[in-house]
Amino acid sequence: MVASAWRLVQTLATFERTGAMEVALEAMEAPRIIRVLSRVIGVPLSVIGLRGDPSMPPVLRALTALGPAYIKFGQILSTRPDVVGNELASELRILQDRLPPFPQEEAEAEIERELEARPEELFTSFSPPVAAASIAQVHRAVLREGGRVVAVKILRPQIERAFRRDIQAFYFAASVIEFLSPASRRLKPHAVVAHFDSVVQGELDLRMEASAAAEFHANTEKDPGFRVPLVVWPLSSRRVLTTEWVEGINLGDTDALIAAGHDLQRLAAHVVQSFLRHALRDGFFHADMHQGNLKVGPGGEIIAIDFGIMGRIDAYTRRVYAEILMGFLRQDYLRVAEVHFEAGYVPPDRDVHLFAQSLRSIGEPIFGQDASRISMARLLAHLFDVTERFGMETRTELLLLQRTMVVVEGVGRSLDPNMNMWEVARPVVEDWIRANLGARAMARDIRRSLTILSRFGPKLPAITEHLLVEAGRRLEPVPEPPERPRWPAFAAGLAAGAVAVWLALG
Repeated sequence: MVASAWRLVQTLATFERTGAMEVALEAMEAPRIIRVLSRVIGVPLSVIGLRGDPSMPPVLRALTALGPAYIKFGQILSTRPDVVGNELASELRILQDRLPPFPQEEAEAEIERELEARPEELFTSFSPPVAAASIAQVHRAVLREGGRVVAVKILRPQIERAFRRDIQAFYFAASVIEFLSPASRRLKPHAVVAHFDSVVQGELDLRMEASAAAEFHANTEKDPGFRVPLVVWPLSSRRVLTTEWVEGINLGDTDALIAAGHDLQRLAAHVVQSFLRHALRDGFFHADMHQGNLKVGPGGEIIAIDFGIMGRIDAYTRRVYAEILMGFLRQDYLRVAEVHFEAGYVPPDRDVHLFAQSLRSIGEPIFGQDASRISMARLLAHLFDVTERFGMETRTELLLLQRTMVVVEGVGRSLDPNMNMWEVARPVVEDWIRANLGARAMARDIRRSLTILSRFGPKLPAITEHLLVEAGRRLEPVPEPPERPRWPAFAAGLAAGAVAVWLALG
């Protein structure tokens, strides 16, 4: 607990020492009282803050000094220029794949430990790092067998320990928040950190990423204009992942995309629609779709890489999600409100019509507006107010979906600042609704239910008999207890009366 508290104090001190505090609060348009308090508390503590790299801009300097968990947060903000401003978002994109790499000899030593062979035995060439992010770095190599060009991803040394330290601090911060602000418990800070913890643990095991990449490739193999590289299984392990090499222009390099003749508006819509298609159709989606993990191939296809963070939602949640989106698209706010109540997202004692009215105040300002005229910061603040008013709790199973949707919209708007997320989403959501919420979908659900029931066919007689026996036992009248003789109670009362008379007579 002491170590976690110290880490949080050090975080505040680092932001103050590097000058990141003032820049971040300015970009987020924080209230003046928050800025004053941060200065009052931060200035005396700045001497214990981490120095970072003075050549970097303030926020970038602070996040890289604090470590991988903070870098992850910066990656998310890099996709939201509408929240943090274009200048800061542009600076933060360095965190996606342009961090300082670790030494080449350490990477080669890791390959030898994990794959039990020296790099020169496996590859005819093994390049210096071509990209480095918070958790791992990537090398370009050529296989000795077959001569295929591959990408070799290697985890950073001691990355597990660094993440564990920060996550423990986050758990401590969540506990402090819940203790000091009971109202915050509906947001489940501790559960949110636990969810982040589980996601990170999966990202730190490259065998899980390899499996996710293979499943994602199988799901999207027939999707036009979308590609997932193949995994080279014999050269993959817990800390090393090898996939086929893919050529393309980074989605964040808009100048190069324009020079290559790509239509930025089409690409923006394609990224958003691909994400929605994977989430709704498959229930399995790339949950870290920032520009550093997306490339554009020569034919204009979107190429996804880095599958350490993937999201999964069940069929029922997909249906709820699609109905909510469709309700917003049709501006049917009462139906959106009803879906929230049916799914248990809003407590049943609240007024559904009043909730629908509040949703209208969120949705109406968006429709028909140029995206560049919509303040996402104010919209999110309004949405938070509504969820607090109606007692909506954080749904940890939807955190990745919600976060990814925010990131994907940010990526789309970085390509097309006038993109309206709702209008771009409409065709995908409508297609899914037609295929999954009509009479045909109901018949399919019934058929699936009967198929599952048929698997228990041999057991049905025994199950039925057991249920009938249990029901019969519950319906049997409960026998009344035998009537006890009353003379002991009469004798005890007579004795008590005699004692009372004796005492009264002296």
